[in-house]
Amino acid sequence: QVQLVESGGGLVQPGGSLRLSCAASGFTFSRLSMSWYRQAPGKERELVAAVTSGSGVKNYADFVKGRFTISRDNAKNTVYLQMNSLKPEDTAVYYCKAGRRDSSATMNYYWGQGTQVTVSS
Repeated sequence: QVQLVESGGGLVQPGGSLRLSCAASGFTFSRLSMSWYRQAPGKERELVAAVTSGSGVKNYADFVKGRFTISRDNAKNTVYLQMNSLKPEDTAVYYCKAGRRDSSATMNYYWGQGTQVTVSS
């Protein structure tokens, strides 16, 4: 069972920065695909950024390109989301998601508990 614990959320002014962390346990981290999602009040959860296992290919939602960076440290079993130039519309609960393929090649997904990010002056 994969367990995920996010940290690093908080209150920041527009234009500021935050770095979110997601520590994983319960599975070989390097074999997990990792992603960050967010959910604002009254809105659906949406993908922010993702990084694959193995080659570590990254992709981003258009609304964060050039501002957010996803990275992973396999030695620390942790994925990060560096968020720069934050805007009020980035306010949301941010969730970490892990994906792993089991012995039958079925993908299984796991979610963290979420961390609140509030961008406000």
